[in-house]
Amino acid sequence: MFDTVIRNGTVVTADEVFPADVGIVGERIAALGEALEGTTEIDARGCYVLPGGIDPHVHLQMPQGAFVSADDFASGTAAAALGGTTTVIDFVEPAPEEPLLAAFEKRRAQADGRVAVDYGLHMTIPAWHAGQPAVLNALDAVVAAGMPSFKLYMAYAGLHLDDVQLYRAMAAIAKAGGLPIVHCENGPLCDALRADALSHGETSPIHHAFTRPPRQEAEAVGRAIDVAALAGAPLYVVHISCAEALARVQDARAGGEDVYGETCPQYLFLNAQLLDQPGGERLICAPPLREPEDNEALWEGLSGGDVDVLSTDHCPFTAAEKAGHAAFTTIPGGVPSIEARLSLAHTFGQPRGMSLPRWVEVCCSNPARIFGLERKGRVIPGFDADLVVFDPERWVRIEAGQTLHERVDWSPYEGLHVQGWPRDVFSRGRAVVRDGAFVGQAGWGQFVARGGS
Repeated sequence: MFDTVIRNGTVVTADEVFPADVGIVGERIAALGEALEGTTEIDARGCYVLPGGIDPHVHLQMPQGAFVSADDFASGTAAAALGGTTTVIDFVEPAPEEPLLAAFEKRRAQADGRVAVDYGLHMTIPAWHAGQPAVLNALDAVVAAGMPSFKLYMAYAGLHLDDVQLYRAMAAIAKAGGLPIVHCENGPLCDALRADALSHGETSPIHHAFTRPPRQEAEAVGRAIDVAALAGAPLYVVHISCAEALARVQDARAGGEDVYGETCPQYLFLNAQLLDQPGGERLICAPPLREPEDNEALWEGLSGGDVDVLSTDHCPFTAAEKAGHAAFTTIPGGVPSIEARLSLAHTFGQPRGMSLPRWVEVCCSNPARIFGLERKGRVIPGFDADLVVFDPERWVRIEAGQTLHERVDWSPYEGLHVQGWPRDVFSRGRAVVRDGAFVGQAGWGQFVARGGS
């Protein structure tokens, strides 16, 4: 007798689709089979049973200038759960002169006791730390603390690493058995283009896209690939936004380079022309929105295997916080997506050739594998019972404050109709969503220490 049995569902994994009951004991999957019996039984007839979604790129209660992203760890992880995501990975961003592990403990103090689902953390190495050999020589301790992934920026004043810093950081990360995850834009060039635009009175949101052109993103991706190869490091490229940048990743992979690529819903659904329409300021993010042909290239890469992960880069700000700025350069950057990710990919991926296993692979299994979540991302005995009962026939109209629970009053996908939505969600064997309603609690989620290579 199992504690809980999810009966009569169709299990979807990254490898196959098959009918099976799923038996849960405590926090783990205990069995797959037929006619399993449990103290509690959930009828999943007509539904898919998936591993819980993993979003490896979110920014909860993240300071950005005078603003802080609108979702804190409690609201953001509740919204994630409602959308079928049972693990998120956020970021530690050390202040100047702040030891990395001290910054880690401070970030954990913000999350522990508040998260509704499990979470991990990436460690950021800003420019002010990358120039300190003592910091780079101590990355083993960061990996041992459960953070084998390190965020490196090639953009943003104060954060961005020059080529020498990038090389030394990547070499140190590789030596520690970690993974560099890199924001690839030519930051100094972007800064110059932005300053030029302002000097000519070009202040509207569309100039955000004009001053961060796709070719400079592609150049930065190519440079990151080359520096990683020199450093003997693997590489994970975050939020690829355009066909030119994707082509650099494809070429590297074809040559046997150990390179992973990620994209986000905004780069699949939205284009730069929206920045020039009413409300366009809300859609400022970096890299910026691109062109429809870039949307299609990324869909093709995601469906066909050249893009490994669909994350969100969830970094929400309210409409009021986005509005009223004299220039695009002061608008807080980021968009909300944490709740709709699974359903958006399910609805719009299949017409573009994304199979059900591939859907699970990019949203669940690949993030677990790449980022060392050793007991997540698969539906097999012994793994955490992070499970989603997904109703593929439920139609939902995306509406901020109605179908969505993110702490913002707008959505980039407002009005879109999606087919398929999570019905029940389990985090380590415990129901956190039942019949589409949140039944979890702040503090159930735990920090997950991840393994390095």
